[in-house]
Amino acid sequence: MNNKKRVALITGAARGIGLATTKLLLAEGAFVAMVDIDKDELDKASNGLKDVQAIHCDISNPDAVAAMMAEVESKFDGIDCLVNNAGVADFGPIEQTSFEAWRRVMATNLDGVFLCSQAAIPALKHNKGCIVNIASISGLRASTLRTAYGTSKAAVIQLTQQQAAELGEFGIRANCVAPGPVRTKLAMAVHTQDIIDAYHDAIPLNRYGSENEIAELIVFLCSRKASYITGQVVAADGGFESTGVGLPSLRV
Repeated sequence: MNNKKRVALITGAARGIGLATTKLLLAEGAFVAMVDIDKDELDKASNGLKDVQAIHCDISNPDAVAAMMAEVESKFDGIDCLVNNAGVADFGPIEQTSFEAWRRVMATNLDGVFLCSQAAIPALKHNKGCIVNIASISGLRASTLRTAYGTSKAAVIQLTQQQAAELGEFGIRANCVAPGPVRTKLAMAVHTQDIIDAYHDAIPLNRYGSENEIAELIVFLCSRKASYITGQVVAADGGFESTGVGLPSLRV
C-alpha cells in the first residue's frame, strides 16, 4: 500500500452520514476502515468499494474495540482520522425511559466514542492525526422526548473538548459535528408530515440537511485545511440552534 495515503476509521459506516463520509474520503484518495455493528448492512455497503476494510464490531464492547483497532492498524499500518459516527436513539418521555434504554443509548453513543478514541490514540499520536466526533443538535439544545439521546450527545461534546485539551500537545486535533435535522431514510420513516412542516418552519434555511452536506463538513475537519482547528463544536443545522427551543409537534 502507498503509505502516503491517509487512513480513516469510521464507525457507523454502513449507512447514512457514515457511508456518505466514507465515499467522500475514498474520492479524495484515502483508505477507509468501515466499522459497523450491522454486518449484513455493512457487507452490502462495502461491496464494490475499493480501498476499504469492512469490520463488524460492537463499539460498546472494550475487547471488541481493541481487536478491531488491532486489525485496522495491521491492515493499514496506522490511522490518520477517527470519525466516531455510530449512534443509536431511543425517544420517549423521561418517565417512560427505562434504565435499560438509557444504558443502551449511553453504551453506543458515549462509551463507544470513548473506547474507540482511547484505542486509537497511540496511532493518532504517531501520525498527528485527528478525531471527529458526531454529536447532535440535541446535545446543544434541550428538546422533549430526548432524555437519553440528548444527554449522550451533550456528553460527546464535552468529551471532544477534553480530547482537544489533553491531546493537542501530541498534535492530535479533536472536533465535533452537531447535525440538525437530516433527511435520512430513518428520519423520513418516522417523521410525520406535521413534524416535517414544523422543522421547516423552525429552521432558517427552511429544509432538512442532507447526509452529504454533513459528510462534507466531517471531511473538511479531517483535512489539512483544518490544521489549526481543534476543540470546536460545529452545528450543521441550517440555523436551527439559533431559533430557540422546542417544537410543538414533538411535545407530548
